Amino acid sequence: MRAAFAALGGLIAGFTALCVAELVAAAVRPEAGPVTAVGGAVIDRTPPAVKDFAVRNFGTDDKLVLQLGILVLLAVFAMAVGLLALRHRWTGAAAVLVFGVVGAVSAAGRPEGRPLDALPSAVGALVAAGVLYLLTGRLAPVTVPPPAAGETGEDGERGAFDRRGFVVAATAAAAASAGAGLLGRRLQASELAGVSASRSDIVLPAPASPAPAIPGGAAPDIRGLSSFTTPNKDFYRVDTALVVPRVDADRWRLRIHGKGVARPVTLTFQDLLGRELVERDITLTCVSNQVGGPYVGTARWIGVRLADLLREAGVKPPSKGGPADQIVSRSVDGMTIGTPVEDVMDGRDALLAVGMNGEPLPFDHGFPVRMVVPGLYGYVSACKWIQDIELTTFDAYDAYWVKRDWSRKAPIKTQSRIDTPRPFAAPRAGTVPVAGVAWAQHRGIARVEVRVDGGEWHVARLAAEAGRDTWRQWVWEWPATTGHHTLEVRATDRTGATQTEERVGTVPDGATGWHSVVVDVT
Repeated sequence: MRAAFAALGGLIAGFTALCVAELVAAAVRPEAGPVTAVGGAVIDRTPPAVKDFAVRNFGTDDKLVLQLGILVLLAVFAMAVGLLALRHRWTGAAAVLVFGVVGAVSAAGRPEGRPLDALPSAVGALVAAGVLYLLTGRLAPVTVPPPAAGETGEDGERGAFDRRGFVVAATAAAAASAGAGLLGRRLQASELAGVSASRSDIVLPAPASPAPAIPGGAAPDIRGLSSFTTPNKDFYRVDTALVVPRVDADRWRLRIHGKGVARPVTLTFQDLLGRELVERDITLTCVSNQVGGPYVGTARWIGVRLADLLREAGVKPPSKGGPADQIVSRSVDGMTIGTPVEDVMDGRDALLAVGMNGEPLPFDHGFPVRMVVPGLYGYVSACKWIQDIELTTFDAYDAYWVKRDWSRKAPIKTQSRIDTPRPFAAPRAGTVPVAGVAWAQHRGIARVEVRVDGGEWHVARLAAEAGRDTWRQWVWEWPATTGHHTLEVRATDRTGATQTEERVGTVPDGATGWHSVVVDVT
């Protein structure tokens, strides 16, 4: 019985640590909380194959799964510490401090870490150690008289303890901890509400260079086919941020500096809005997208041409004698992304985007400012919550994902996907529309072909092209016959290159292979 109470005491101490840390993090910053800090450290040290597995199996819920896993491990650790404290009271309390050290080091040691980030974990652990020491004291054996004649005793002198005292102390500690945690959440929510208001007050100016109208035939009306423009709420999100940064646009600053920058620049959000804004439809793709995967989408972005800003700062691309061949963009959460200078300055619509589909960027997608570079996978181009741009060389610096064995340069590979019919669908025999999307950003799609059961390739009808930086929809009318069939698709870009059949995974520079769908025609 004492062991069960000891394990419960450990759980309450762990709960106290998290709640107190939550309150202190409200005074420091949300990213300094122990679960977020430890989770971020885990992500930083995760091998590419494991990261790819998490994205493939959990999708955008990968961070939630990680946080739940950390909480489960914390609960197990807390119960073990409670049992340890039952035998060695001081040692158990000291073990709680170990948890605090791990959280403090993780928080302060991250790329964006600050010395004060160690405070929430440290204070939470100190309070939790005191709570565990107090609760364990209520579990000390006490001497009780033997039961009177005709009465029974449960523990007698062998294991009796102050149960009432433990229950009272445990209840008080749990209640006080919950109050601290709720207060911390309330304070954080109040601060975030102010940041949200700063976004709501923004009115994006009309672009000086508006996006061309989407051709009428660019989006065939076929059930099950992805919409040409992906709504913000449905746009994929793949990043390492356990807590989405909430940046006040009025306080945001962007610094441009480094090798070959003759005139360093610091810009405010209003500085960007006051410049010539460009609006373009651009398809983004994540390098973690498996063949046929969902991590691709098209949005109408509005922003400032990054090349213009670089030229004003005196930057020249390598082809014109510039000394820097890499742009290292840094996010407020510490993420670093390396982008080829030549690609940004070759005339494509590389943007510092401030808007997405007619509204200021959503927080999840980089508010207030992010990079958008057509033709490159996101991990080498699409820095969200950007705050710093440094010009350097690939030889001098490896960005975040390059240090984790991903390629330095990653042009998007030609790919295609069958949206309908869905896998294991059971369409009726007759004419069945097989439709989907194909993309080869900054090259464009020239042809899409479909085949059935390994037979001859049939040319699909392409929808109207909205631009070489967007995906292209397609459809093939299949005279389907009864039975079990496998559909495959491949695309050819405007350079004449047809996507390869060879199946490779996403590491180190994107997946390849033909997407296939198995159906049963009835």
